[in-house]
Amino acid sequence: METMRFDELQLDERILRAVADMGFEEASPIQAQAIPVQMEGRDIIGQAQTGTGKTAAFGIPLLQKVDPKSKKLQAIALCPTRELAIQVADEIRRLAKYMHGVKVLPIYGGQDIVKQIRSFKDGTQIIIGTPGRVMDHMRRKTVKFDHIHTVVMDEADEMLNMGFLEDMETILSQLPEDRQTVMFSATMPDNILQLAQSLLQEPETVMVTPPAATADRVEQSLCMVGSQAEKRPLTLDLLEQQEQPGRTLIFTRTKHGANRLASFLTGKDHPASAIHGDKSQGTRERMLREFRSGETPILVATDIAARGIDVKDVQLVINYDLPEEPEVYVHRIGRTARAGAAGQAIALCSPDEIKKA
Repeated sequence: METMRFDELQLDERILRAVADMGFEEASPIQAQAIPVQMEGRDIIGQAQTGTGKTAAFGIPLLQKVDPKSKKLQAIALCPTRELAIQVADEIRRLAKYMHGVKVLPIYGGQDIVKQIRSFKDGTQIIIGTPGRVMDHMRRKTVKFDHIHTVVMDEADEMLNMGFLEDMETILSQLPEDRQTVMFSATMPDNILQLAQSLLQEPETVMVTPPAATADRVEQSLCMVGSQAEKRPLTLDLLEQQEQPGRTLIFTRTKHGANRLASFLTGKDHPASAIHGDKSQGTRERMLREFRSGETPILVATDIAARGIDVKDVQLVINYDLPEEPEVYVHRIGRTARAGAAGQAIALCSPDEIKKA
């Protein structure tokens, strides 16, 4: 596919200036496909992994459509986790750098709701929120949804996995019918396609190359173990064999498994943090900062907590527990090999996991 420059996309000059400040000249494949379709006002279902530039793919057309002079709420993006909501809001703010008067507000649980209500009163055009917190505001009637023209569902597959289906349907049922709906998902299982059929009107499908494309740049290895108990010492060996110690992301199936493994590694002089849904927002943000800075070079994560972890230079991904779905495996190993770099992924497999495969 030919590359497309941002200045060929008929964008507002102010957005182009912000994009140039961010160092981008050419649109990524998902941006080149999605931006023109969204600017036509069509509903979209897009398949794209984290790290492909999908936030700008929906954020740029969304800003193009927002009227900075109106203080009314005009667009909403739903995200599965607080981390992702913060990340998306930050990126859209950077894109809106020169659009004076445009206010982007991330809203999520664990944050002072009174403060959020005050921000709405000051006039917020774009909300980036988790479904639970958006529902809270709906119930309290603290947000007026009648001027919304665009709704985005980001990482829709993860929102379904986390049990947000009813919230998503309720939220969308309260929005104006003549809105534009955009849905992005890393995977496209049947339940996502059914959701798209029920919530979107004649959507255009856009997708970047199949998920395997990310995996092509990752050196993958499989280590067979005799039992689950052998995985801990093997993980320790793998970390000690690294020629140049760098950031390592380890995936476990359960929160308890993440806690136990992080404690074990830390006790063996390999500082590790466990990140999962039971950790408070402040703790998760601190852990991510420490992982990014290299202060804690190992992060043990469950799949749900890992959504929204956008950290460059992850050298090694270890699948301590294999996921149930092949697409989840591809999504996990795509955390290394970001932005064209190479990476390494090692999967540990016990006899009971072979039976499941």
